[in-house]
Formats: sequence, C-alpha cells, structure tokens
Amino acid sequence: MENVARPWPALWSLVIGFFMILIDTTIVSVANPSIMEGLNTDINSVIWVTSAYLLAYAVPLLITGRLGDRFGPKKLYLSGLVVFTVASLWCGLSGSVEILIAARVVQGLGAAMMTPQTMAVITRIFPPDRRGAAMGIWGATAGVATLVGPILGGVLVDGLGWEWIFFINVPVGIVGFILAQRFVPSLTTHPHKFDIPGVLLSALGLFLLVFGIQEGATYDWGTIAGPITVWGLIISGIAVLVVFVLWQKFNTGEPLLPLSLFKDRNFSLANIAITTVGFTVTAFSLPLIFYYQIVRGLTPTQSALMMVPMALISGGLAPVVGRIIDKVNPKFITATGLVLMSVALFWNALLMHPDTPIWLFLLPSAVLGFANAGIWAPLSSTVTRNLPPRQAGAGSGVYNTTRQIGAVLGSAAIAVLIQSRLVAELPARPGAGADASPMGFGGALPAELHEGFSTAMGQSILLPAAVILLGAAVALFFAKPKPVQGWGEPDAAAATAAAAAADQADADEADADRAAAERG
Repeated sequence: MENVARPWPALWSLVIGFFMILIDTTIVSVANPSIMEGLNTDINSVIWVTSAYLLAYAVPLLITGRLGDRFGPKKLYLSGLVVFTVASLWCGLSGSVEILIAARVVQGLGAAMMTPQTMAVITRIFPPDRRGAAMGIWGATAGVATLVGPILGGVLVDGLGWEWIFFINVPVGIVGFILAQRFVPSLTTHPHKFDIPGVLLSALGLFLLVFGIQEGATYDWGTIAGPITVWGLIISGIAVLVVFVLWQKFNTGEPLLPLSLFKDRNFSLANIAITTVGFTVTAFSLPLIFYYQIVRGLTPTQSALMMVPMALISGGLAPVVGRIIDKVNPKFITATGLVLMSVALFWNALLMHPDTPIWLFLLPSAVLGFANAGIWAPLSSTVTRNLPPRQAGAGSGVYNTTRQIGAVLGSAAIAVLIQSRLVAELPARPGAGADASPMGFGGALPAELHEGFSTAMGQSILLPAAVILLGAAVALFFAKPKPVQGWGEPDAAAATAAAAAADQADADEADADRAAAERG
C-alpha cells in the first residue's frame, strides 16, 4: 500500500469525475427527442449519440488501465478529465448531429482514460481493512450515477434545453480537476513494456464485438453494407479476441492482460457477476420508462422521478455496506443484493397494467435501492482484494471493460426483446407490417392497446430479472477474502528489496558502532 496521509480527500476528489462520466452514459436517453428536434435529425442518427459514447468508452479500457500503471494513475486521470470536459463543451456547442457524435466519441475516450484510475488509486492508498468503506463510496457513486442520469437529464432538458446536459459538465470538470490536482497523490509507477500487438488485437476485437452488438437491432441483425453483416462483425470480434488471449498466453515479454489475474477465483467470478449487473441495470430501465411515458403519460422528468427511492436508499446505504464488508464475508451481501434486484424486477413486471396505481411502483423502486447498496461495493472490493499493486490498472481495466460489455449486451438484447414482444402482443396495424413499435404511433398509443403494450413491457423486463439471478449464483462461489492481503500488500520483489535494505542499514549501523567504540 502507498503511504498516503489523507486518502479520504483523494477519494472524494476522484468521485466527482467518476460520477460525471457515469451520468453521461444515461443522461442522453431522456434528451433524444429534444436533440432530434433541435438538430433536425432522425431516430437512427440520434441513437448514435449514445452508441458512439459507449463504444469509445468500452473499447480502450484495457489499454488505459495499463497506461495508468505505466505513467501514473493521477496523470492519466487528469488528462482524461481535461479531454472529457473540453469534449462536453464541444457537445453543447454542436450545430449538427454529425458533430455531436464526433464530440461524444472524444468524450468517451476521456471517460475511458479516467475510469480505471479511480479503482486503481483506491486500492493503492487504502489498507485492506479500510478499503471496503472506500469501495462503498465508489460503489454508491457507480450505482447512484446510473439512476440520477435520467432524472438530471429530464430536469435540464425541460428547464434549459438539451445542450445543458453537456454544459453542466464544464464547471464540474473544472472543480474536479482542481481538487484532484491538489488531493490525489502521485503514486509510484511500474515500468511496463508496451504490448503493441496486444493493444491492436484487443482494440480491434472489442470494437467489432461491441459495434456488432450495439447496431444489431438497428440493422435487424442482417446486412450492414455489402458483404458485411451484423453477425459477421460479432463473430469476427470474438475470433480476434480469441487470438488476443492466445497472444497473451504465449507472449514471452509483458502481456497487456496478465492472464495470471484470472487465477484468483474471486477476480474471475466478480468479473462474471459485474457483467450481469451491467446487463441488468442497462436493460431494465428501457421497458420501465416506455411504460411510464407511453401508457401512463408521464413526462421524462416525472418518469425519472419514479426512480428516486432507488437512488436515495442506494446512496444512503452503500457507505454503510462498505464498512460492513471489511468485517464479514462479502459474498452473502452480494448474493442478497443481486437476488433483491431480481425480486424487484419481477415485482415491476407483475404491476405493469394500465390501471395499476402509479404509487405502487415506488415499492419495487425502494427494493432496488437496497439491492444496489448490496451490489456495487462488495463486488468492487472482492474483485480487487487479492491482486498486487503493479497490476492495479490492468485489473481495474478488465473489471470496467466487462461491466461495459455487459451494458452493451443488455442494451442490444432488451431492444430486440421489446420489439418481438410488441409484435406478439399488439394487433397488426394496416400498412404497418410487422412493425408494432411505439414509434409507429408517433409516441401516442391508443387506449385500447395499453394493456397489450403493458404486457409486452412486463414480459421484456423478465429478461434482466433472470440474468441477474445468474450473477447471484456466481457470487455464492466467492472464496472468503484472505486476511490483510491483496493490493494493499507490497509486491514480493519490493518486499525482498525492502528487507535487504533494512538488513544493510542494520549492518552499517553496527559497523558505525564498532568504529566509534574503537575510537573511544
């Protein structure tokens, strides 16, 4: 562990930037109609405003995590924060959807530079017996940010216009930079030889896979252009990633992704679990928001406010959970949180009828708050606990990459499922063919179709409810954390060097004492 006198101010400084970049993964969703109107564009183009950000965010995470190890997490975090803040200003000033998409790509790259560094710094400046409380704050930030995004987006769009969902980042980014520059320590760097083939293979493989999954629904899982198909991209991405893993295994130098990380059981299982969390958190909100707005007639702000119990309870309890997991086996808290999330989603599905009193949905929202509090901190603490400091960036990069891939999978899967359930539950309209999407009604759904639409949304939310149960099953196999070991412990080589230096100092002191005695 690095010797840092004041780790808590450093943590809070990092939380500001981390909260901001996570909000931007969800805040745009409620602004899409306003962006379409303001930039005179169509739905396919405006979807790319979010897709481009997620793609540019997810693909470089493995690489930026390793860069933090090499050049220092503070330097990379501050550089990413500058890129993100400037790109946010560019987004707000965009005069066309093409410029906005380009600015979102740059914004995503800035976010990718920042994210792995937040976990890496926490694991290096907090001792193992206090790290759970710190991860509780980090987890609360991750959980609440994904929920606050739609709420904040709705308020800003309704009150000031869509540009302000980006302009708001500028003052926050400046404050975050000043605080991080002052309070985040410059940690010891670890020399790494950069694995150029690994960088190229990982970037290409993740790009093909994530792009194919994201755009599958857009192209009806068929042809994109000429011989290029969605499934061709996905299969090619998987093939390139297989080659990447093989290269990492046989690379005689220093691989980009040390496969030895996965020898730690908790690291491997926590990455599987966070993938299911990323999938579920991204997937469940879409059918729920559609139901609130199209069937119940709520505004974007009103529908987002239905998630307030979830955000408040999650934010309030996550730090408490963080302190508890330092004293008990976190697998039970994690598994309970994941099961509670599934229960809340099944409950929502049962309530989705046109005549259900709207206040009843606040109850499963509250259960989701308890669930979130029990998920983020225990998972992030478990995944990092037993890894050495020199692999902090690599481990953080893997963890955040799997979370983002889970989110992309959830986004693509729920879009396909919603469409198929609408086709099954709503009667075909003359001239509409198989397209029974809400867009086909111009956003206004006839009252006689409310029951069928509600049923379709309820059936769709069952998918994330089932996926998160897989995460709960995985969490039950976590090994009990080792006492006072992990990233807080020095590397073996460093420990050996420190011991040798101490022995040499003792010998020098003994020689000095003998010389003084002889002179006396």
